[in-house]
Parts: sequence; structure tokens; C-alpha cells
Amino acid sequence: MEVLKLVSGKQDGEIKFEDIPKELQILCEVLDEPYKLPYFLEIYYSMKIGDEQAFRFSLLRVQVDSDLRMHEDLQKHQQRSYVARTIEKLLYRDLMLEVVEGVDFDVE
Repeated sequence: MEVLKLVSGKQDGEIKFEDIPKELQILCEVLDEPYKLPYFLEIYYSMKIGDEQAFRFSLLRVQVDSDLRMHEDLQKHQQRSYVARTIEKLLYRDLMLEVVEGVDFDVE
């Protein structure tokens, strides 16, 4: 249930698995069992995502949550973060939260 809340972005209320879009259902499945990711790459690559922005924010929520909870279960949260980053890179060609080394930012 926690994964479902995380990907849907809804903290309160009951969320039914069957009520969320197919792409989020698959994401929940892969986050629960990261070793399934290789078998879903083609599906995600060819899938029509209903709400691209909402889906990308689902991926971002997983990455942020995993970083925040890394101390709880290192392997689990590294795998979840990897799943989210891989799908984001596959679909969007870049990562919104990517750390770019060697780039100076001018703050004025």
C-alpha cells in the first residue's frame, strides 16, 4: 500500500490498485520486485503514458523517497531508485534529479 501511495502521490485516503493507470500499476509491480525490470523495458518503451508529467513525478517521488529512506534498507532503496532512474532515462532521455559534476552555477 505504501508503494501505491508513493507513486500516486496521495497520502490520505484509500487507493485502489485497479483505479490507477496501467503504467503506475506496472511501476508498483517493478518497485516491489526490481528484478522484473528487464522484462518490462520494452513495455514501457512502447507504452502510451496517459499523463506524462504525472508519471514523471511518480518516478521522482520514488527517487526522493528512496534517498530519504536509504538508511532503513540500503539494498531495497538502491534498487527502487535504480528502477525509477532507469525508466525515467528510457522514457525521457535524461534525469530531472541528475547531479551534474563540474558545472558551475552562478547565483546572483
